[in-house]
Amino acid sequence: MSTELTQRVAKRAQTKATGKQVAPAGQQPLSQFVQEMRGELARALPQHLTPDRIARIALTELRRVRHLAECTRASFGGALMTCAQLGLEPGGALGEAYLLPFFNKDARVYEVQLVIGYQGMIKLFWQHPLAAGLDAQVVYADDEFTYAYGLDPVLRHVPSMAADRGQPVAYYAVARLKNGGSAFVVLSPGDIEAVRRRSKARDSGPWRTDYDAMAKKTAIRQLFKLLPKSSELAQAVAHDGMVRRDATADGIDAVPDYIEGETVDASDTTGEPSDPASDSPSDTATDAS
Repeated sequence: MSTELTQRVAKRAQTKATGKQVAPAGQQPLSQFVQEMRGELARALPQHLTPDRIARIALTELRRVRHLAECTRASFGGALMTCAQLGLEPGGALGEAYLLPFFNKDARVYEVQLVIGYQGMIKLFWQHPLAAGLDAQVVYADDEFTYAYGLDPVLRHVPSMAADRGQPVAYYAVARLKNGGSAFVVLSPGDIEAVRRRSKARDSGPWRTDYDAMAKKTAIRQLFKLLPKSSELAQAVAHDGMVRRDATADGIDAVPDYIEGETVDASDTTGEPSDPASDSPSDTATDAS
């Protein structure tokens, strides 16, 4: 058995025995790293957030999200710094941003993928001086819905008052600007599924727990291609779904990495933690393809 494999098997055995997530060999626990980052976070955060709050949320996520504490320090620090610089809270409570662990098949380590949430995208849109209105909705089969693109675009949606409005048939996002301009994008359920299937987190995280919110976020992302963006919003779009390994202030301007990997089940752990070996990628080389 290789040294790397022996260490990983031992780490999983310790996790199973103690119920605690274990940091990679040779790496200090990420809970300690969060405390060390307070100074850098304080310099990066906007006025409405404090380093104490971000640190408290990060520590909660490390306990709550399975495998997150097993991620590399570089990727965790990079994701946390991106949240700080964009002014987004890195936890699922507000839906602004999510820290999702995934298994990097090439490096054979867990890394943090930052996913900007629906509420996070809306929050950043409102920072643009031309922002006047933004909305995203789900259209159900029993709703009245009409739209048309072209020289005279039309969008009309009257939700049904029935208790059961039927299955979703469309998702749309619409924005208004202070200069009188407006734009909208309509996506079918098939369009949304095509985007979800391309995501590393397609079967976990917010795609599993908040599908409609992620579908509306997808429509908003498509809409942003037609609108002027603040620098923060442009950075959020660039870092969404990526891995940042540079926790310095300048790292926000670098192009983050898209790493081919396997997202693991990052659901909340309540009660007894499950066997890490049952829901993590296999240690065998044949499963690394």
